Amino acid sequence: MQFALQAIKCTAASVVLVTRGARPEPMALTDPRLADLYREQVDAGEGPLLAAIGDDQPIHIPDVTSETRWSPNWAQQVTAAEICSALHVPLTVGGRPSAVLSLYSDRPHAFDDDDLAVAHILARHAAIAIANARHEESMNQAVDARKIVGQAMGMLMERFDLDSDRAFGVLKRYSQDNNRKLRDVAVELIETRKLPGVQPRRR
Repeated sequence: MQFALQAIKCTAASVVLVTRGARPEPMALTDPRLADLYREQVDAGEGPLLAAIGDDQPIHIPDVTSETRWSPNWAQQVTAAEICSALHVPLTVGGRPSAVLSLYSDRPHAFDDDDLAVAHILARHAAIAIANARHEESMNQAVDARKIVGQAMGMLMERFDLDSDRAFGVLKRYSQDNNRKLRDVAVELIETRKLPGVQPRRR
């Protein structure tokens, strides 16, 4: 974010993450007031951030005071935060917007075509970083899941004298029968020492 401030000479900058089925969440902010602006946009269901996400296109606001695409309430909130112009550039990962790079200035008409070009370059670099971070997180989750499933298989092999293929088959069958992820079935077996849906025998 600090690099964006220096490269484009803007007053404030941010990156907001976009996760399918969830509210956009600020990832990095150079000014804490931006978090309130984003929250109000999401609650109202309108604003340049949401437009950049929905249209997957940059949104340039040369002068907040003459902007008519959104409600007057939005303009009042932005003006109160001492923002006069803004630029929102979506970051595309996997063919869809995964974040928005936003640049703000306390001067109207602060951003020109050169600034937009630089913003696109920054957005591409940020998109690559986000994609790499998500890939690493997915890999870590996959490794964690394999360890948990392996531990659950070991319990079944010891308790019922099964080989690894049969132990995995038991977990998979319970996963399908109960419409649950294999990892969740394994976690429940480890924590409760019994398979999901299996009631203890009455004496």
